[in-house]
Amino acid sequence: MKILFYDTKAYDREYFEENLIEQFENIKIDFLESDINTATASLASGYDAVCVFVASPVNSVVMKILKKSGVKLILLRCAGFNNVDIAAAKECGITVLRVPAYSPEAVAEHAIALALAVNRKIHKAYIKVRENNFSLVGLTGRNFHGKTAGIIGTGKIGTAMCKICYGLGMKVMAVDEKPEKRLDFVDYVSTDELLGRSDLISLHCPLTKETYHIINKESIKKMKDGVLLINTSRGALINTEDLISSIRERKFSGVGLDVYEEENNNVFENREDDILESSITARLLSFPNVIVTSHQGFLTAEALSAIAITTLENALQFEKGNIIHNNQVK
Repeated sequence: MKILFYDTKAYDREYFEENLIEQFENIKIDFLESDINTATASLASGYDAVCVFVASPVNSVVMKILKKSGVKLILLRCAGFNNVDIAAAKECGITVLRVPAYSPEAVAEHAIALALAVNRKIHKAYIKVRENNFSLVGLTGRNFHGKTAGIIGTGKIGTAMCKICYGLGMKVMAVDEKPEKRLDFVDYVSTDELLGRSDLISLHCPLTKETYHIINKESIKKMKDGVLLINTSRGALINTEDLISSIRERKFSGVGLDVYEEENNNVFENREDDILESSITARLLSFPNVIVTSHQGFLTAEALSAIAITTLENALQFEKGNIIHNNQVK
């Protein structure tokens, strides 16, 4: 099988090539730095499959070009698939396979790292000390021990986050349509109760029609003053304009975002010499109690290796006529 990888970085090459040599010698891979779009999709001519990432815009036009190029399979080296037109894939007879779980602990650990960093003002302290300013003014945080964590979504990542918060001595509340029975230390409550009682709110649910802008002006009003808000899931779970207005009104003691609306032009790219077009990004970065990272929650050695193995296994099984159904996007 021949696979063309789009939007690849050095770490993609390292972990895919390492696992390719060790376990999947019959698969041939070529890498492109550019992402897939209407101009680059035709480069897949002669390949059996393409591999794309979380922000790759695989719309209906791209899908038709892939079909014309003879591509039968789209491999997502990620869990999310809201960037792919699934209906168009079905019309074109193209199978879409993803990596539903690679290292939930990686994302959960990043979420708690954001929460701890913004709470204890680590980002501000780092800058101050580098300038030989050892004053503690403006660096006061709060204990997590004894506080209440509200976890929205208890899939594998949310479950890992619940365990971390509980390990810190926090009371843990959660919202999910399907409560995880093994989390016997978690109180499943209504969304309104979670919003009203939590000192830390962390989002770990998928982006759907029902969860789009689940955090908005009305839901923010129900939160405690001084709440911490963390999002490592999908940017559009939060209405960013409402978030920015509430930050200005000093509703939050801190906000940690690994994802945010309008991130697509920024994520994974070096834009240090650019003028950012998005006013959302510029405004978020202007607040002293907000930490923004570049969609790096997944970025651990363990997660990258798991992503590579599952993606290549998806390709191998597809070639054999055996689809791993839990990994298929329908």
